[in-house]
Amino acid sequence: MKTVFLGGTCNESKWRERLIPLLKIGYFNPVVPHWDDDAAAKEIAVRQKTDFCLYVISPKMTGFYSVAEVVDDSNKQPNKTVFCFVTEEDGMAFTPHQLKSLEQIGKMVVSNGAAWLKDLEDVARYLNTYC
Repeated sequence: MKTVFLGGTCNESKWRERLIPLLKIGYFNPVVPHWDDDAAAKEIAVRQKTDFCLYVISPKMTGFYSVAEVVDDSNKQPNKTVFCFVTEEDGMAFTPHQLKSLEQIGKMVVSNGAAWLKDLEDVARYLNTYC
């Protein structure tokens, strides 16, 4: 069975809970109650083994590492990299300037040969074609 790594925004973001019921392929959710060196090592190992690395960015994002990961992966392993962002979550929304930046990141990801999908339903449809 094909699998996908569910990377991207954490911070109690609910995008994973919305996506997982739509998936027909296996998945790895890296969110754990306590992040430590063991969790980080497991994430790295799983990312290398999965068939796809999905990065979903939401307005709950406080760090920028996931953005760096998706750009890096779109260069190094474009055939398995998928990018998506959700514009609103729990009353939070990206600013127009942030949305322009995310659009540019999406274009960069595509120019590197990876996939940029516009919503979680499209992500599920795309990934499910590989099951």
